[in-house]
Amino acid sequence: MNTFLKWVHQVRNNHFFLIDTTILLGVPLLALAIRSDNWAAFTAYFPSILAVIPIFLGIKLALLYFLKFYRCYWRYASIDELVMVLKFAVITFALESLVLEIFNHSVDTYNFPRSLPLLDGLLSSTLIGGVRFSICVMERFHQQSRRSNGDSTLIIGAGSAGISLVKDIQRNQNWGGCPVAFIDDAPEKWNLCIRGIPVIGDRHKIPEAVRSLDIRKIVIAMPTAPGSAIREISAICRTTGVSTSTLPGIHEMLNGQVRVDSLREIQIEDLLRRESIQTNLNQVVRLLEGKRVLVTGAGGSIGSELCRQILKCHPAEIVLLGKGENSIFQIQEELERVVKTLYDADATQNGVPQVTVFISDIRTPSRLEYAFEQFRPDIIFHAAAHKHVPLMELNAPEAVTSNVLGTKNLLDMALRYNVEHFVMISTDKVVNPCSVMGASKRVAEMLVLQAARTSGKPYVAVRFGNVLGSRGSVIPTFKQQIASGGPLTITHPEIRRYFMTIPEAVQLVLQASILGIGGEVLMLDMGEPIKIVDLAEDLIRLSGCEVGKDIDIVFTGLRPGEKLFEELFIPGEKYERTKHHKILIVRNASCSLPSNLMPTVEVLREAAAKNDSASILFLLEQIVLGYTPDYSYAPIQPCGSGELEQNTRLPDFPKSEQKHIYPPVLSLGQRPQ
Repeated sequence: MNTFLKWVHQVRNNHFFLIDTTILLGVPLLALAIRSDNWAAFTAYFPSILAVIPIFLGIKLALLYFLKFYRCYWRYASIDELVMVLKFAVITFALESLVLEIFNHSVDTYNFPRSLPLLDGLLSSTLIGGVRFSICVMERFHQQSRRSNGDSTLIIGAGSAGISLVKDIQRNQNWGGCPVAFIDDAPEKWNLCIRGIPVIGDRHKIPEAVRSLDIRKIVIAMPTAPGSAIREISAICRTTGVSTSTLPGIHEMLNGQVRVDSLREIQIEDLLRRESIQTNLNQVVRLLEGKRVLVTGAGGSIGSELCRQILKCHPAEIVLLGKGENSIFQIQEELERVVKTLYDADATQNGVPQVTVFISDIRTPSRLEYAFEQFRPDIIFHAAAHKHVPLMELNAPEAVTSNVLGTKNLLDMALRYNVEHFVMISTDKVVNPCSVMGASKRVAEMLVLQAARTSGKPYVAVRFGNVLGSRGSVIPTFKQQIASGGPLTITHPEIRRYFMTIPEAVQLVLQASILGIGGEVLMLDMGEPIKIVDLAEDLIRLSGCEVGKDIDIVFTGLRPGEKLFEELFIPGEKYERTKHHKILIVRNASCSLPSNLMPTVEVLREAAAKNDSASILFLLEQIVLGYTPDYSYAPIQPCGSGELEQNTRLPDFPKSEQKHIYPPVLSLGQRPQ
């Protein structure tokens, strides 16, 4: 048997040509024998058949060539190859019918039965296809027999991802598992077989299947399932004690490939996953293709993922701007490897995206001007910022110089060099902020809106919440605490946050770039807020530990600038749903800018230069709706006795723009009428 299979593996398309020729020479005679009722009828037609056999053979060999039968790898034949065989049968019947009709009308001595083309076409396609698909069947039989000693594996999800995964498992010689059953919640699939594997029931059948089928591995193949489903299924799998892995979410699998090497352990991102997002990549590609794109903060979590996804849109050049040389170097190396893989060409050739590095701080105008003079970007994605709330509360001048003045420097250059599109990454912490970080990012938003209003260009800001796995975020901190044996520290048992995964956030940022026409704030729909304590408990369980037994959770109290709930809506902003159901847009965002915005920013510049934190807090309080500063962290007293007021006249703040007469900020879940 092994010798025969070895011979089968060596069969190539030139061998198929010889086999086809032999088969097709005899098929017309076989078709005539089936058509004839007796020997006498067969011998009556025999001379005529000999005359058309060469013609039939030429027709069918030509069809096999033009339908690309000799360019297929038949060991892995699929439905596409079956369609080719059916096409071959139909076209053969039509052409042979035409040939026989010509013979019957032009040559009196020839007389053929009208059913001969139909029989010949059916027999030819059956034998030609049968020979080829028998190779595929034997290959699959060999794979199954070779893998029968592997660990019994339960596949959860009998959709396209699960089926693709099973195909790859059956072909992969080195993966130590053998799929024996599917689990799927769709009743119409129950008791059916897919690729020879039965669908035995829904998720509640998992424990029974593990016992009865001696399951040693479980794979969750549901990349588009929401986090609630993954959470429930993983909890059921955990009760069985069987090793469980999963396919990444659809945002991680942007290339759509489902392979054995995609499998990984279940992560916290899987439990928080929302329904898959349908993005219009064609429009994004049209925006970015052939353009020079500058990404600030390109070495950060959001910036680096932006660069990865932008590269797939075939820009002419990506300029990676950042001040952290190590992180910029890493993303540069990664992108250049991708360029080599995708384009298989020297990166200096025309049509191949250029990956350019520019080390600079956006707070240095002269370096920015040099960068814009050199690269002349068409589109800017501004992801550089200070984002750590407690640290910025203690270092207000840094928050202002980076988030406010850095953004202003970038906008000044963008307007001077006629940049077509500008997208700033903002945060949900700008709404009713109680932190310097949130207030400074709100001022940065206002600067973008002001630039859009004065220039008429499509400059927009995009808000979203916490990003899972980003640097300094809660998940990496929890993982470090678990690795050291705990405890996990949480500021308050009721603290909640909105979360997004990095790929999801970046996809929606790219979508937002094509939705705004200028002067809008776009906000990403982040679903429901999540309690941090629930997140911590899930992460402890995913690590194989028990809450309170192996790892404790300790509540430490709110840190400077933190609040229990993030809010979504600023009074006066009119939110609308866009054609993309996950993105809200504020059309009137630039209509409520303070008239003294630019003078106040200049005074903020002076206060930051003097490290006058108290004056910074006072100025932010005047122009940021809902901001109530905490002066206890400011080393200088509020303006009135501070150093800044002695040398600089503060801008006037009209009563109509003062914070105390604003209507109250809407609470969580409230939407403006």
